[in-house]
Amino acid sequence: MSRNTGEFNVAGAWRYNHSGVRRWIFSHILRYRFLFLRSVLLFLIGWSAMAWVRVLIGDAAREITDPTGPDGLMMAALAVLGVSLIDSLAHLGGSLSIETIAQRLAHDSREELYVSLLGKSQTFHDRQRVGDIMARSTDDVSLLNHMIHPGIFFIIEIVLGLGLPILFIAFINWQLILVPAVFVVVYVFTVRRYFRRLSPVIGAQRYAFGVMNAGLEESISGIEIVKGSAREAFERRKFHHNAKAVRDLLVKQGTIEALYLPYFFYGFALGLAFLHTMVLFGQGVLDFGAVVAVTGLVSAMRFPVFISVFAFTMVQLGIAGGERILELIRASADMDENSAGHSGSVAGDVVFENVSFGYDNGLVLQDISFQVRPGETVAIVGQTGSGKSTLTDLINRTYDVSSGRILIDGIDIRDWQLDSVRSQISRIEQDVFLFSRSVADNIAFGMPGASHERIVDVAREAQAHDFIESFAEGYETEIGERGVMLSGGQRQRLALARAFLSEPRILILDDSTSAIDSATEDEIQKAINRARLGRTTLLITHRLSQIRWADHILVLDEGRLVASGNHEELLRDSDLYRRIFARYDVALPLA
Repeated sequence: MSRNTGEFNVAGAWRYNHSGVRRWIFSHILRYRFLFLRSVLLFLIGWSAMAWVRVLIGDAAREITDPTGPDGLMMAALAVLGVSLIDSLAHLGGSLSIETIAQRLAHDSREELYVSLLGKSQTFHDRQRVGDIMARSTDDVSLLNHMIHPGIFFIIEIVLGLGLPILFIAFINWQLILVPAVFVVVYVFTVRRYFRRLSPVIGAQRYAFGVMNAGLEESISGIEIVKGSAREAFERRKFHHNAKAVRDLLVKQGTIEALYLPYFFYGFALGLAFLHTMVLFGQGVLDFGAVVAVTGLVSAMRFPVFISVFAFTMVQLGIAGGERILELIRASADMDENSAGHSGSVAGDVVFENVSFGYDNGLVLQDISFQVRPGETVAIVGQTGSGKSTLTDLINRTYDVSSGRILIDGIDIRDWQLDSVRSQISRIEQDVFLFSRSVADNIAFGMPGASHERIVDVAREAQAHDFIESFAEGYETEIGERGVMLSGGQRQRLALARAFLSEPRILILDDSTSAIDSATEDEIQKAINRARLGRTTLLITHRLSQIRWADHILVLDEGRLVASGNHEELLRDSDLYRRIFARYDVALPLA
């Protein structure tokens, strides 16, 4: 079986077959093959008992017309009761087994998808719509669950519910299987045609549902902008359009299901089978008991035919949902975790050698070369869109270079074990992401074993302790999704505390004090100055007060490194650097 590769894989995880959706689903079921075989065996016993009950009822009818003794009817009734009990217990055990498989498959497929998403590169996630991923992780996984139970459960019922009655009829009189056999052949061809008509509609329906869910997630996530721009009516019309597309496909699905013909053909089959039975009865080939038994066996085929419309729809929905899930799992991860790569302590020597990088729409960085020695602080400046943040994204392999290479301590970053190198690099951005968890959990993210005392220490260092203590629950305060309960400055201070706790060897600060007032910035700057001692620090900022203490400054323009040096050298030699800081009251030396 194939193995999904990516930035993150679970060691020892069960390996599923990703070569096709049906094989993938089967490999999930194969994991619980003994449960599945047990359920099939129990259903086989159940349907055999159900068919046998019809034969026993025929024996009871024969006992009425031709009694064998005073207790004949009572013995026949007790026999029917005993076999019916076997039927009930077998079906109960089979349903329990198949339901267990359904729940486990839903759990395993959802976990497999989640682990796969964790393992995808940032490039992959940049191309995805969160709402569509959520639809696949929830609704499509639920369809897989329902495909097994009641979907596959019904399929087993259909196969056994059609096959075993015919087998029992053959034991009574082989001539009587003609009509049921012809019906089964017609049934198979009709179902194949039904499947071909339903399949594209189900696939389109799942796609439309993903689009609707993605649009809903975007609108709710951006509700502040929607309201601030008075675009509620536009968003309502967009959602109405998407919801209508889903509704129309559901109606089309219902129309196809309403024209399901096997149940129509079954009515003819039942009548013809009864007519054939009467003919043989009139010829003296069958007695009254056999007529009752055969009629009961043919009538027992009604339920499998009835449930087949639901069964095949659920299976088709499950396959369509599985295709959408597998599409994400099999999507290229662009990079792998390189679990056999180099691991060890990072000293902090960073070298860019002719590095270029671009997205699908073109290059963002071109032919960048520089070196940062261990313990040095390098400031990166440039106009908006010059590639500053993208450059630092390459250092921890958020993205992989398009050409050239990046060396960490003389080793190509692609040759490092990914988790080893990333755990020693900390990045603090202007747009800080916080989880809907407690303050303490957010600070300790990445360092879950940190003591409360250590968390408090780094919070003090990041000037966050005072505002945390002002909350009613202190460090146990739940801060809401994305930290919506906090101001921008408070979020950035928590991010600084998180970085201080991890004690990284390489520290990246991407305009990390932009949302902090000047007084607080001075205090945090002192903490940053202490934190950067002995660490390699890359600083993205336009604040002259922070740039001046950098050991080296890189100037980017439209993705190219156009100048480098210290502050005084660049003021003297770089026109772009002087233009960037023209708003500061700085006496610029003459060129």
